[in-house]
Amino acid sequence: MILSVLRRNRDFRHLFAAELVMFGGDWFVMVPLLVLLPKLTGSGLWGGLVLAVDTGIQAVLLPFAGTVADRFDRRRIMLVSSAASILAVAALLLVRSPGTAWIAPAAVAALAVAKAFYTPAASAALPNLVEPVDLATANAIAGSAWGTMAVVAASLGGVLAAHVGAYACFVITAVCLAAATALVWLVRRPMQAGSARPAVRTFAAIGEALRYIRARPRVASLVTVQSGVGLGNGVLTAFPLLTTAVFAAGATGTGALFAARGLGAVIGPLLLRRVLADRPWLLPGMAVSMATYGLAYFGVAVVPWFWLVVVLVVLAHTGGGGNWAMATYALQSEVPDGLRGRVLATNYMITTVAITISQLLVSVFIDHVNTRVLIACCGAVTLGYAVCWRLVTRRVLRRLDSSQPMATSTQ
Repeated sequence: MILSVLRRNRDFRHLFAAELVMFGGDWFVMVPLLVLLPKLTGSGLWGGLVLAVDTGIQAVLLPFAGTVADRFDRRRIMLVSSAASILAVAALLLVRSPGTAWIAPAAVAALAVAKAFYTPAASAALPNLVEPVDLATANAIAGSAWGTMAVVAASLGGVLAAHVGAYACFVITAVCLAAATALVWLVRRPMQAGSARPAVRTFAAIGEALRYIRARPRVASLVTVQSGVGLGNGVLTAFPLLTTAVFAAGATGTGALFAARGLGAVIGPLLLRRVLADRPWLLPGMAVSMATYGLAYFGVAVVPWFWLVVVLVVLAHTGGGGNWAMATYALQSEVPDGLRGRVLATNYMITTVAITISQLLVSVFIDHVNTRVLIACCGAVTLGYAVCWRLVTRRVLRRLDSSQPMATSTQ
């Protein structure tokens, strides 16, 4: 079925291939860079800043980028974003000493801006590139791109960084991004219906979504659930030091941990999909998934074997990925169509702000606090959040009117 959809829809095939390259290039840059910066500077601060800049800028820009994707030509947005990504990656070749380390977060910031505009344009364009009968399968295929490349490109990026160096990885990434730009150029079907787009006041739209969330306790519970895992996401900042200073696994080990994260993100939604259809278990399931993330990282902080650390990272992000899928499904089912896009965008913005805060805080302490202690603290934050969130939402659950069951999602 998947191969059939790809074979029948030429333009979607080009778009999907371009997205695979874009996501893969992201990991091909990030893993070698997170290994390179501590070597150049002797500090883990710069790696934390890179991660925080990447998520923080996207959190700020995504609501605006979504509006741009609805008002302007999506193909042109994607082409310009791809070209900007190539220049941003090329700038990383200038990071050669402690004095030039500042170029890394600046280049990653430019890359994050490009991704922030590319992603919603590509997502919004997809329904226009396939036949209606193929849309559900095409969405499933596109949705697998991030997790797939997180596994493949993160592990491969770690191996190549260890054998040919970070700068070779940057050159390979720039070449691959040029290929992705060519793939977008080959798309011929229009990426949107019509050219006229109404002006949208972004801040007013976000304000309306926030008022809607505040007035509905159940929706507020769903919007805040993903922040628990987000506030523990600072552990990613500690990955390079954990693999180099604690386990002496180097760049290969760092790539393995990021690949384990991606594998967990793929497994989680598949493993917990039955919980999605069982309304009474939905909110408890979210609390359990958060607690799993926290407890698994407690384990990472204490186990002495690297292979077991990899297993625990997979387990942690199985919980995190399942949490994301459950919350997204519930919001899609709960929120009316006229507000759904804005509420989901607000939800993503809140979550990425939580991730950015966590990564910045870990960056501040990473050179002064033991790596294992920092990882344990991140796990404790998520676990504590899970317990508090569950205690609060139990009251919300009791107030739900059983005569108004949640609508079944068709997505």
